[in-house]
Amino acid sequence: MPTAPSFARLGGGEVSFGPSAVAIGNFDGVHRGHQQVLAEAIDAARNAGLPMLVLTFDPHPAVVLGRPAPEALTALPRKAELLARIGVDRVVVKTFDQAFASLTPERFVEELLVSALGARVVVVGRNFRFGHKRAGDYATLEAFGKKSGFDVRTFELRGDERGPFSSTRARDAIRRGDVGEAKHVLGRWHAFSGVVARGDQRGRTLGFPTANVDEVAEIVPAHGVYAVVVDRLDGGARALGRGVMNVGVRPTVAGADGPRRSQEVHLFDFDGDVYGASLRVHVVERLRDERKFASLDELRAQIAADAANARAITAPLAPNFGGAFG
Repeated sequence: MPTAPSFARLGGGEVSFGPSAVAIGNFDGVHRGHQQVLAEAIDAARNAGLPMLVLTFDPHPAVVLGRPAPEALTALPRKAELLARIGVDRVVVKTFDQAFASLTPERFVEELLVSALGARVVVVGRNFRFGHKRAGDYATLEAFGKKSGFDVRTFELRGDERGPFSSTRARDAIRRGDVGEAKHVLGRWHAFSGVVARGDQRGRTLGFPTANVDEVAEIVPAHGVYAVVVDRLDGGARALGRGVMNVGVRPTVAGADGPRRSQEVHLFDFDGDVYGASLRVHVVERLRDERKFASLDELRAQIAADAANARAITAPLAPNFGGAFG
């Protein structure tokens, strides 16, 4: 199963990729709805003898248009990795800036879809809007397609009895710490990545040394304690170990500068040096809320209980993606 995508960033002066099928969207999270839509698009592309491209944008258009962007479920490299796993041949990232935002719908089609991507099939959601001030819609795209020689196809996201699978639904679940619901929507554990920074080493004095995962690009679950599995990303993803994680402000041992949110992972049976390493943390199960304890001894006893619980939960889990957990 492929894990490394063919990846291209467009910024101007592009050359054509040749005839292709193109799915356009943010695809944040590459959740079950995305996966089902893209599986159908990939089948159609294969039947037509076309490579399957995903066109996405960076930074998020909301940033350029002066609105807050939603918290990311997947950073761009992770998104490309997940898209490649389901069979997308190439992820094409178009730089979204003011110049691009000012393109008319006609120029969007002619310069990007036709000239740069050689689109023969274009797959979008029914509510897709494009061009300056979102002037183009699905009907506009269909009209351009008839003139320029590409077919336009739409999709509706799949779901369940609780509604469509969506990035918003996954984010809402993660924000409230419902990692089971997030897994149901995403089709896998939610994961975030970051770099291990030096902390105050308080965990070591309690007998549970932790890796303080900093510089995180993706959404992190609600304050609490979680069972996790961890990949190391330096030089390619590979499993590092299983563990227990605290997300929050550590109210029992907050430093002199006051409470500060952190993501601290204790890895079982591991005593290596990971300072400066890039890690991916897969959030498997929520164990409890974060809370303040009356003493360090009480905190130490609770951490031991949490670790035992997380060890039992993660023990059956094995790496399954080229030596990585996910």
